[in-house]
Amino acid sequence: MVDNEFLLPKKAIVCEVAPRDGFQAEPEWIPTDKKVEMIRSLAQTGVTTMEVTSFVHPKAIPQLKDAEEVVSRVQDIENLHLRALVPNLRGAQRAISSGVKKLKLMLSATDAHSLSNANATVIEAQKKLEPIIEYANQKDAKVGGSISVAFGCPYEGKVEVNQLISILDRYQTMGIEEVSLADTTGMATPKQVYETLGVLKETYPTITFSMHFHNTRGMALANTVSALQQGVIRFDSSIAGLGGCPYAPGATGNVATEDLVHFLHENGVDTGINLSSVITTAKEVKKIIGHDGGSFILQAGPSSDLHSKPNSQQKINN
Repeated sequence: MVDNEFLLPKKAIVCEVAPRDGFQAEPEWIPTDKKVEMIRSLAQTGVTTMEVTSFVHPKAIPQLKDAEEVVSRVQDIENLHLRALVPNLRGAQRAISSGVKKLKLMLSATDAHSLSNANATVIEAQKKLEPIIEYANQKDAKVGGSISVAFGCPYEGKVEVNQLISILDRYQTMGIEEVSLADTTGMATPKQVYETLGVLKETYPTITFSMHFHNTRGMALANTVSALQQGVIRFDSSIAGLGGCPYAPGATGNVATEDLVHFLHENGVDTGINLSSVITTAKEVKKIIGHDGGSFILQAGPSSDLHSKPNSQQKINN
């Protein structure tokens, strides 16, 4: 007898990254009041983890020059775990002084992307992360690693799993127990994601992996299925599909939070997030920003939405 049951984890954790990954890509300044308003609205949807900003040099990403003020004004939100991206020790010091308890490190999978993004090779850039980890440990702050362009680099092409293993070996030596794998360019395929995670989860059983999918080529949700089938339950997403990477030509936004939550719920995976609230917030964010990043749900609505039947005189086009 054939087993036709489609098995996926029963629960998944969604981290909202629009306040960092989404806002940083906007050319027009978003007032701090509006950023705080959007963060508070997102927190009301049931999202419990949020990457609220990045503590980078203001000249590098002017849109996030108000990082300290943003964090200070959302510290009071209950049941929301704040996370911030930090590129160096100075960024870590600023983040922790502002009250952030979870730091996310920046690192590329390839030398070409790392030289463009951090002006250093991968090994050099990863070595520079050591003072951040040491400082965070002293301050009782948690640190998670990341690997950008983990599945494909716009300069070097497909990233082989051995490249990731060499990075993860060093991360593990540094004491990092959680690593985000980012498909920054949207080059990943479901087969590649499934096979890569199969190797990595077997090689590093004590590391918790999370996925950061961009939807540049429409693969984000298909890749999510592959990750779920490998037992990964942590995913980043961005409300209204906002986002992009200034160091990855052609990169578009992250998978939209409303698309991801709708997809997970329709497949029996609970997130603890209210889809209706997420859609309302996505519409608010789109109005404030002036556009979305290609959200399917904002275009078509959830599949549960029903419409009145056409009358018999109307033609229905297939």
